[in-house]
Amino acid sequence: MRLRNIPGSRELIADSQWCIQNPEQWRGHWHQLFENKNPIHIEIGMGKGRFLMTLAGLHPDLNYIGIEKYSSVLLRALQKIEEQPLPNLKFIRMDAETIPEIFAEEEISRIYLNFSDPWPKDRHAKRRLTSMEFLARYDKILTKDGQVEFKTDNVSLFDFSLEQAQAAGWNLWACTRDLHHDDKMMEGNIMTEYEQRFSALGNPIHKLILRREET
Repeated sequence: MRLRNIPGSRELIADSQWCIQNPEQWRGHWHQLFENKNPIHIEIGMGKGRFLMTLAGLHPDLNYIGIEKYSSVLLRALQKIEEQPLPNLKFIRMDAETIPEIFAEEEISRIYLNFSDPWPKDRHAKRRLTSMEFLARYDKILTKDGQVEFKTDNVSLFDFSLEQAQAAGWNLWACTRDLHHDDKMMEGNIMTEYEQRFSALGNPIHKLILRREET
């Protein structure tokens, strides 16, 4: 279970150079923050940050922003980046429901969703990060050729995600129900902490890639 109540975590986050305070002020100007015009990729629900830190290290020609709403979890990522500084990576503590207020139209090239909270109760379906409500938010900030990449071991959530994407009119560019045995989709795959744990238990990892337009 995620740690959510470390005393003083919010104060430490507020003082960190890696975590953007008042991110709405950068809406439409994120490239100025990074001081380049490289594409921007974001991960929603980034946890302790291993996935994004690995990507940022491998791709210095891309900019990355990690979004996490739990202070105590984000603190772990900040501790890691203090040990391994990455100029092309920033963090934001926020709830993903407000992302259209943080990023402008066509400002983001890719969105990663890794092992998101399944919110299993039907009355909470709108909170799932692959719901039609969230897909509508992503549509507001993605470039025309932008895409959403989603990984999970939860079969019900994956089925729900496929149904929601179709209903919302998104294009399913790639899909697998056993990522680690799909050579094509495994190319360049970065293992998250949850992915490593669930895979070790023998759980198949599901992945889909959605795009706004036909390619």
